[in-house]
Amino acid sequence: MNYRYIGKTGLRVSPLCMGTMTFGSFCDKKRSFAIMDRAYERGINFYDTAELYPVPPRSTWAGTTEEIVGEWMRTKPRESIVLATKVAGAASGWFVPPIRHGLTAIDRFHIERAVEGSLKRLKTDYIDLYQMHWPDAVVPIEESLEAFDRLVQSGKVRYIGTSNDTAYGLTKANEASRYLGLARFESIQNNFSLLNRRFMDELATVCRKEKISLLPYAPLAGGVLTGKYNGEFFPPDARFTKYLNDKNPRVRAQATKYLNDKTLEATALYMEIAQMAGMRVTTLATAWSMQHDFVASSIIGATRVEQLDETLAALDVTLDDEIIKACDGVHEAILYPMG
Repeated sequence: MNYRYIGKTGLRVSPLCMGTMTFGSFCDKKRSFAIMDRAYERGINFYDTAELYPVPPRSTWAGTTEEIVGEWMRTKPRESIVLATKVAGAASGWFVPPIRHGLTAIDRFHIERAVEGSLKRLKTDYIDLYQMHWPDAVVPIEESLEAFDRLVQSGKVRYIGTSNDTAYGLTKANEASRYLGLARFESIQNNFSLLNRRFMDELATVCRKEKISLLPYAPLAGGVLTGKYNGEFFPPDARFTKYLNDKNPRVRAQATKYLNDKTLEATALYMEIAQMAGMRVTTLATAWSMQHDFVASSIIGATRVEQLDETLAALDVTLDDEIIKACDGVHEAILYPMG
């Protein structure tokens, strides 16, 4: 395994990270353990979770994923695992976090409450990478960073990161950390895939210049890039099939953002490229997400153990220039011009 460093940290992680957001909703504990065991056996040392998980966000589920991950980690040497989790921000665009009565914020009180809860559920005394789940539009970033820095100084957290952030937000935070002498965001976890390349503009430049690592989530676009939605019918047990039937209109909107005529048309073409390259489209999409100089580790997911085979196969794949060019052609023709 060729491990990569996150940002300027001492954290060395596998190029793929095991995401856990379906553990406790779409996956029970037994299946979740089996998925993490398979990843661990393949050399994956990086595991990402959040106090909010599993998805879709519900008050009766929040924290369940961390409990499952915590129990599983007790079966492994703690120092063999790089553990990442997140503190929920204020209301995002499509839901109000169903924890702490929906009054979450990235301030000192909520950060301290959140980390203590995560440590307890994860059954550990430290978190390797503690992330802001999404920015807080009200609380000044200086206050947030001071609270995060106290966690680093106390030893409860080794390094910090952000997610769902903008080029402005990441730069503002980075400069505030520099000016105040505080721990900085070493990583950013944003949506990034063949179907969503928005990161490849100013954000990629910030990461390259400042040596901050992207940890892409949804490299398979929530499963769309597996091709499973390109049949005559949507698979009934698939996440977005269930989202489309959810009572919450915001949950349904999350599905249509990923699952629409353009993404399905593009996926069909990516499937053709993968077939010509002698691999599954799942492997192609995963390898593409890993193959950028600003990426430390791509976050994968699974609801069944066998789903990991095609994803983990990407560890042994390097896409050549011809394949990259073909993928770029699909993007330019169907989605939007690259910046």
